[in-house]
Amino acid sequence: MSRENLVSNLIQWRRDLHKFPETGFHEMRTASIVAATLEKLGFSLQLGKKVMDENYCMGKPSDAETMEHFEWAKENDISSKYLECFKEGYTGIVATWDTGRKGPTIAFRFDMDALDIHENEDENHFPQKEGFRSRILNKMHACGHDAHIAIGLGLAMMITQNQQKMNGTIKLIFQPAEEGVRGAKSMVKANVVKDVDYFIAIHIGTGVPHRHFVASNNGFFATSKLDITFHGEASHAGAKPEKGRNALLAAATAALNIYAISRHSGGMTRVNVGEMLAGSGRNIIPDRALLKVETRGETSKINEYVKQQVEAIVEGAAKMYQNEYEIKLVGEAISCTGSTELAEILHTCAKEHHFIEMSYLQSKDSAGSEDATYFMKEVQRNGGQATYCIIGTELAAGHHNDKFDINEESLLPAVEILYNSILKLNELNSNVN
Repeated sequence: MSRENLVSNLIQWRRDLHKFPETGFHEMRTASIVAATLEKLGFSLQLGKKVMDENYCMGKPSDAETMEHFEWAKENDISSKYLECFKEGYTGIVATWDTGRKGPTIAFRFDMDALDIHENEDENHFPQKEGFRSRILNKMHACGHDAHIAIGLGLAMMITQNQQKMNGTIKLIFQPAEEGVRGAKSMVKANVVKDVDYFIAIHIGTGVPHRHFVASNNGFFATSKLDITFHGEASHAGAKPEKGRNALLAAATAALNIYAISRHSGGMTRVNVGEMLAGSGRNIIPDRALLKVETRGETSKINEYVKQQVEAIVEGAAKMYQNEYEIKLVGEAISCTGSTELAEILHTCAKEHHFIEMSYLQSKDSAGSEDATYFMKEVQRNGGQATYCIIGTELAAGHHNDKFDINEESLLPAVEILYNSILKLNELNSNVN
């Protein structure tokens, strides 16, 4: 297949996926299309619970929500062969290409989920103008995961077309629920990277300029996502106020004091109370309140410090207002530093690519949090190497913005850099052996 045809496929995949965004653990249509495409290319597939430990799926939607979305997916799927495999919301995929020749096992991770954002409807918004704006109310690919999936499928296509040039085994990991850092840990616990020698995750954008490349982004914070519920007792606010136990006040006290947590001398910290839901009427003492909180730390140790402070504050606030409380961990990511040797390989591949004007070996620019760090840390723990690279692109607006869009010129270079990294890793291991 020519480069022009591959570009056409990349854009077609990306735009179709953009029209039908699916959020974490609901990527049923998406995963079905990915699986069918990979099977057609000749990859060996493992799906659903075979690559996800259900005990570690954090913040998974309810069974009722999952079934409702499955019914939607049945109406909108264009490749229904695999849809039943993802019916319960375990939407992970591991596609394996075994060359049959001795060599390393190289894995790539591509995330699939969208966000709860209503996409902009302005006429000058490129997806609107070109007819691939999200068709789903309040759902949008506003972080580039549609592009990541397309890059993964493009890489799969290049692998199959050049299979005689490669040795060892290549794994393509399509991960659900990266948003909210909820999906990777379950795949790690299912041992999908236990045999991996080299692991590479990729992201598009994140503030990296068009035609620029970062071979190892080390700016991700460790993070914990917490749903905190206070349980009090309702009462008439005028007639029997002394009988009530005010959950709203417990939550408000906790929220205010969470922002008073001391910073840590070991590195940067973040904390945010994003939602507080409580109360049902002005004359009713609230018996229930919900806080949605996130903590972040430059390292896992620092994040754990912030998380423990939050837990202590919640306990104290609950005692003040005689409430019971519950803290649910609904998402988590750890910190991890990329392997320099592997980053050097990608750095070289980027510098050699005609599209890339500037490549950086490493960056510590803050980039939020990422649960690909679970894969990275596991591979490194087992003696392998791992890195997280970024392909720069022009952005219509920042990530998680309703006007977000990418420059599709970046898709093919991303595929080719990843493919060339396979060849260089094969060459490196051949020379070592």
